[in-house]
Amino acid sequence: MSTDDERVSGWLTGRLPQEWFEGAPEVSHDRDEILIVGTIAAPEQAGDVSPAARSAAEEGRIKQFREDTRERRIEIARELEHSTRRKVAWGVRCGETRTVFTSLSAPVMTRLRQPERQVLDTLVDAGVARSRSDALGWCVKLVAQHSETWLKDLRDAMTKVEDVRRAGPDAQQA
Repeated sequence: MSTDDERVSGWLTGRLPQEWFEGAPEVSHDRDEILIVGTIAAPEQAGDVSPAARSAAEEGRIKQFREDTRERRIEIARELEHSTRRKVAWGVRCGETRTVFTSLSAPVMTRLRQPERQVLDTLVDAGVARSRSDALGWCVKLVAQHSETWLKDLRDAMTKVEDVRRAGPDAQQA
């Protein structure tokens, strides 16, 4: 975990109301956005409830949480956005349901050769995606899903490089 990650997580530990989440929220970020996803208690239901009823109850609990905490979440997000210069998005996990509230959709400029564009156009023509942009997002999700371990190893290696840089000859001696 980088110093920035630790700082944001520590700040949230001190700032978030303790009654909101079960345990510490999951915090992820990129250059543009910080995503905070907390776990809330699932509604109690009879043991023989159908998956559809369970899912509907979880969605209802998430909707209630979103409405009940809106003002405070906006206030906390503004403070964090001011100190980090990144947008803040919120999400909730309730039972088996995970919902991310309004999240940033950042444009990414890319150049693709014809074979790559043809892949995107095939996804659009087949109705898998509405546009080339959606198709590219779909491809990125698919790669992330199938390369999760490799991406985690790569992120861990980048964190180690960051630690070595911080400990370099220009590091402040305590």
